[in-house]
Amino acid sequence: MNYKIVRLNTAAKSEITSSVLIIYTGGTLGMAYDESGSLVPFNFGQILEKIPTLTSMNAAITVISFPEPIDSSNVNMHHWVDMAYIIYENYDSYDGFVVLHGTDTMAYSASMMSYMLQGLSKPVIFTGAQLPISAMRSDARENLMTSLEIATAKANGKPIVPEVCIFFNHMLLRGNRSKKVQSVHFDAFESENYPPLAESGIVIDYNYAAIKPFEEGKKLKYFNELDNNVMVLKLFPGITQNIMDSCFATKGLRGVVLETYGSGNSPSERWFIESLEKAVKKGLIILNVSQCNGGRVIQGRYETSKDLKRIGVLSGGDITTEAAITKLMFLLANENSDSEIRRKLIQPIAGEMSLTAQV
Repeated sequence: MNYKIVRLNTAAKSEITSSVLIIYTGGTLGMAYDESGSLVPFNFGQILEKIPTLTSMNAAITVISFPEPIDSSNVNMHHWVDMAYIIYENYDSYDGFVVLHGTDTMAYSASMMSYMLQGLSKPVIFTGAQLPISAMRSDARENLMTSLEIATAKANGKPIVPEVCIFFNHMLLRGNRSKKVQSVHFDAFESENYPPLAESGIVIDYNYAAIKPFEEGKKLKYFNELDNNVMVLKLFPGITQNIMDSCFATKGLRGVVLETYGSGNSPSERWFIESLEKAVKKGLIILNVSQCNGGRVIQGRYETSKDLKRIGVLSGGDITTEAAITKLMFLLANENSDSEIRRKLIQPIAGEMSLTAQV
């Protein structure tokens, strides 16, 4: 890709204490109204006109923009590879990274970055906006300014938040624990199964106990192989055997995230269990996650989930669907055996699920 690079003059060289790279992929935050009233991507070289308070930051800010801004509904594996590569390629040159991204698939992208960038020891903060930066009541300025502050924040010379996060509406959340829950309010994201990493007010109040500890000397590893021969199958009352068998018979399909009810429950009808069992015996990897925002799968807790455990359906514990499907795509491409994929699916590799969820 021919990325567009803009370096912002926000402070005199003698005042610069940190550096941050903004990666603009697209989304509402980077839009502005043109003369006809239509929303178009604005030139980040003029961002100081939109957010003059950026000049108060003692940081060197560089913006790398995708050649063509993408609506987050169009995000795919190739965009994830590009995002991860930009961070990897510029890793040693910046103290932190801010990824500007549309909200619809932000939780998927943040989850995937947490897997593709192993050994990360610097902040990667995803953010965006519900209203464009030029709108009177836009949330873009606050989200961007605080994300930049978090991306450069240090304690005793070490990054305070050395992991992939989402910052939105005053809350900093672990990226692979987040889920979009609102489309018309500013509090668009929640993390029901993991506490916020920070909350911004007059000051930014960090929840140090919840933040991944900084690991000295960790070397960043970049993975660029992904496998999208996967699907999400959401259960609903009235689902038929024909639908399930047809899904499992999809050519090339290797993995399924099965969204079940409550704590991992499903129909106990014979045909349902037989359909799943036949798929598992054929080599399909099936991961059980809860449809509930704050759900936690405990297979065997109720009679309706005992058979799932017996036939080899894996328990996703308290993982989100977004983190589950991206984890499956990552592991299918980067592990050599089904047994290793199955083992890693039910244990955390980037803080995306709780150890206690597997007990």
